[in-house]
Amino acid sequence: MFGYVRAVTSVLDPADAKRYEAVYCGLCRTLGDRYGKRAQLVLNYDFVFLAILLARPEEPGNFPCCGCPVHPWKKKTCWLGSAALAAAADATVILTWWKLQDAIRDGDLAERTRSRLAALALRGHYRTAAAHRPAFDETVRGCLEELHQLEQANTPSLDRPADTFARILQAAATEMPLAARKHGIEQILYHVGRWIYLADAWDDLAEDRRKGNYNPLLARYGDRAEQAADDLRETMHVSLGLADTAFSLLDWGEWEGLLGHILSTGLPAVEEAVFTGQWKRQKHPFHHDHGTGPAPGPKE
Repeated sequence: MFGYVRAVTSVLDPADAKRYEAVYCGLCRTLGDRYGKRAQLVLNYDFVFLAILLARPEEPGNFPCCGCPVHPWKKKTCWLGSAALAAAADATVILTWWKLQDAIRDGDLAERTRSRLAALALRGHYRTAAAHRPAFDETVRGCLEELHQLEQANTPSLDRPADTFARILQAAATEMPLAARKHGIEQILYHVGRWIYLADAWDDLAEDRRKGNYNPLLARYGDRAEQAADDLRETMHVSLGLADTAFSLLDWGEWEGLLGHILSTGLPAVEEAVFTGQWKRQKHPFHHDHGTGPAPGPKE
């Protein structure tokens, strides 16, 4: 995943900011417990959002103090005890595995070498995660193959690859035990997934042009790709609006404020950073060292 889905903690309610950090640390702890310390290295904010989204509103979980693997002298508040954390940890490992397989197939020599080594270390954990979430694993495999075929054909469509990627995220809700919530959460994940794909296409535009990689913006607009910013942002705003509509139809309990903030404030802030060049120029302006908790967002 890409780490685009995150809160702006400088404007987040303090109680929600503490809860957000607790989910980050809890997911890190869950990854370590289920898959070992190496798996903790692939944690990012997209999966933190997934864990919160899959949480039951009536089951806030436990918030004990835990040791931090990166800063062992610090105690961190962790959110633990929810099946949503296990689901997010499994999805983290499965998506990381298939992303590595994609890099092995399509990357340059250095990237293929690094990815093979990483995949070798992750292989056993991937098999365990795939056994836990077979339907999700199969969807990820199939959609990534679809994406590969679209890239090979240099398809000029923005919607076809964005839809294929969005269905990967949507599938994270496939094995939800609560059918009444499943459709709404699938809709949120689909539209956020579509937004992620398009944000990443813009973010990688210059690099893909330089390396000759597939990018739907280059395939559709060619040398005029940068001039398509307004049209691209318009369709991204439609996706966020549809995600927000689906969000408004469900009860989120104690998680409502945090999820609402990510959708209505966090994603637009990231989008602005991507389109103004801040995201790459500052190596992600909301980035923080692993294990220290969410960083403050842009200064007001």
